[in-house]
Amino acid sequence: MHVADPTLVIDLEQLKDITLEDEELMREVLSALIEDTSRQLVLLDSAIRRQDTRSCVRLAHYSKGACANVGANRAAATLKRIEQDAARCAFDDCSASVQFLLEELDHLRHEAAAL
Repeated sequence: MHVADPTLVIDLEQLKDITLEDEELMREVLSALIEDTSRQLVLLDSAIRRQDTRSCVRLAHYSKGACANVGANRAAATLKRIEQDAARCAFDDCSASVQFLLEELDHLRHEAAAL
């Protein structure tokens, strides 16, 4: 069983597993993840500003799963933290984590470009 390391920007073993080591598919999967997560972050940021607990939890949970599936471990760990913080209405903590997540998407872009 593969154990996710939350300190990795991208878990290449996980990404290789789901793409059958197809490098072009790896780039496509990461590109789609980055695009989708970027769209979700806009919605998540809006939900945080409205202090909409239910939407924050739902959006963070959705994106967390998408990131975890492809091995974007650090992003998934950050989204898990946002999900937990939103559930306890800690919206200032959520906002700080969203800023970190924006930086994390830049790291993912860099990793994808290096493949």
